[in-house]
Amino acid sequence: MLKSFTRNYQDNSTDAGFQFTFYCDICNDGYKSSFVESETYKKDKFFKGLGKGASTLGSLLGANNLGYNADRAADILSERFEGRSPEWQKEHERAFELAQNEAQQHFHRCPSCNQYVCDSCWNEDEGLCTECAPRQEIYVAKARAEAMKRNIDEAGQTATVWKGDIESKTTICPVCGKPAGTGKFCSNCGASLALNVCPNCGAENAQGAKFCNSCGTPMTGAAPAAPTGICPSCGKQNDPGSKFCGDCGTKL
Repeated sequence: MLKSFTRNYQDNSTDAGFQFTFYCDICNDGYKSSFVESETYKKDKFFKGLGKGASTLGSLLGANNLGYNADRAADILSERFEGRSPEWQKEHERAFELAQNEAQQHFHRCPSCNQYVCDSCWNEDEGLCTECAPRQEIYVAKARAEAMKRNIDEAGQTATVWKGDIESKTTICPVCGKPAGTGKFCSNCGASLALNVCPNCGAENAQGAKFCNSCGTPMTGAAPAAPTGICPSCGKQNDPGSKFCGDCGTKL
């Protein structure tokens, strides 16, 4: 049973050899140990080659039984080392110990949180990991950056980024039904995009509106009485939409 100085590691070993990667508990950067070739694997390749060579020699000499016996012997030797034999497992344990000794030089155990961290995540001045004791210059720089972002967000909430009159505009041409553009005439068919004026109150309405959006007067048909704001008592011309005469006070 392999026991590592840190649980955060990966076994990259194969039949050919042994290698391990140990990871930092904070940044998860890894340190990969040196590759150690398996002596078992080298012996396995040697005996396989020996068996194949004997089989080839036997076939050339016509000694079929010799070739068969050599092949069988090679298979037996191969089976002995196949599937990670006890010899391989012993090599694996020894290689793991060597890998730990090599990797531990690049890690620190934090006495506060018990994490194993790499050199980059270790505050050497405080003897703690950077999660328990952040480096002062880095923490100050981070705090300044966060304050700057807050100031920008606050300034953005009160900033005036657009100036202009909010007014109704015809965006779809009432004639061709296509986007009309921003001019006074449709960019597709040339139809006028001028707003319709209410015959009662004088408010501007979009093309195609059936009723005035200010007073509800139908935009088509006969105009209601006193459409121009003329006082029926004194004959004073009042502004469209006036409810009382400016001269005599008569209700319009």
